[in-house]
Order: sequence, then structure tokens, then C-alpha cells
Amino acid sequence: MCICPTDWIPSHNLQVSSQKRPKWSRVRIHNLPRRKQRKETMDKDMKLKNLKLYMENISIIEENEKLRKKATLLHQENLALISEFQNRFSKHDRLNKDESKNTVH
Repeated sequence: MCICPTDWIPSHNLQVSSQKRPKWSRVRIHNLPRRKQRKETMDKDMKLKNLKLYMENISIIEENEKLRKKATLLHQENLALISEFQNRFSKHDRLNKDESKNTVH
């Protein structure tokens, strides 16, 4: 039982190896100019959207800064009012204590 070398290799492989590979044909892709144009259009659209978002971010940052300044002023005003409120009540409490001491005796 001798095995011949042709028995080892399937027959379809022999045919492929004996044939020459076809040369690449010079086929032009018809959609290539459209793809390139579409890509350029998409790039321009993305740049425009990016610019719009950038400008919107700048305006939001400016508005934030204005609101932060306003909040700081309101906080300072609030602290001043609380201080004034405490001063008035402390004076009022002292007067009430003095009056209660005078009326008890």
C-alpha cells in the first residue's frame, strides 16, 4: 500500500497552482469623486457645527461669569442684612432685659 504524492494533495489545489493569477484590471470606481465630495461636505459641516458649539460655549461661559458676579453681590448683601438684623435684635433684646430688670425691682 504505497501512497503516491498526488494522493496527498487534493485535485482542486493542483489546478489553482497551475493557473496564472489574473492581473488587476484598471477599473475606475465611479463613486469615488462623489465620496470625496461627500467627505469634504461632511468635513465642512462638522467644522461649522464645531464653530457654532464653540461660540455657544463662549456665550454660556460669559453668562455664567455674570451670574457668578451677581450671586456674589447678593451673598454680600445677604450677609450685610443678616448683620443689621442681628444688631437690631441684640439692641432690642438688651432694651427688653433692661426694662424687665427695672420693672421687677
